[in-house]
Amino acid sequence: MARTLDPVTHTVRRDAFIETASRLIQTKGYERMSVQDVLDDLDVSRGAFYHYFDSKEALLEAVVDRMAEAVIANVGAVLDDPDMRAPQKLELLFSTIGRYKAARRDLVLAILDVWLSADNAIVREKVRRGTVPRIAPVLVSIIRQGVREGSMAVDDADEAALVVVALFQGLSEQAGDLFVAHAAGMASIDAVVRTYGAFTSALERVLGLPIHSLKLIDEATLRWWFEPDEGAA
Repeated sequence: MARTLDPVTHTVRRDAFIETASRLIQTKGYERMSVQDVLDDLDVSRGAFYHYFDSKEALLEAVVDRMAEAVIANVGAVLDDPDMRAPQKLELLFSTIGRYKAARRDLVLAILDVWLSADNAIVREKVRRGTVPRIAPVLVSIIRQGVREGSMAVDDADEAALVVVALFQGLSEQAGDLFVAHAAGMASIDAVVRTYGAFTSALERVLGLPIHSLKLIDEATLRWWFEPDEGAA
């Protein structure tokens, strides 16, 4: 007789691998972390690991995926607020993502160290593709509300949401490149601010919003990310 899988137990055990990997990536770095490190920390067998993940790269994918799930879960209740206008909900979505990452800055930066590596291009592309079905419905809901209330002007909310997702992914990639370049002394903080401003302006145009009406991230927060020592002073 085939063994019946308890879905709750399966989820709990899989979550334990993801939580442990997140902590080890933050403290040791992804490249230095091995599957054996995860096994030793949890005191489980290699077979137990491969029951949930087929590789170390798959575990990294799960860590990043879990972060995206948490952001959407955190912002969901407020996005349903009937008294909040669509542009404010859009700002809330981006600010929630920013706060979530800020609270896990060391983990985010540890992942960034390997995210731009050619060795992880497949994982990066899988996560990119997985982002669309997760965040697009949230954006569609916001944009449709914006059209109804007259704060946004688009021909098709679904198509506009896909464009916004593409802009967001492009900004995330550009931010990663700028972070590395800034750390190497090859990009100024002013260049970072201009880049974020350009993406924000593009988003306003796509959604038919007034120029300079959106504030996705303030300059002080950007400086804190790129120059934490100066920002803390």
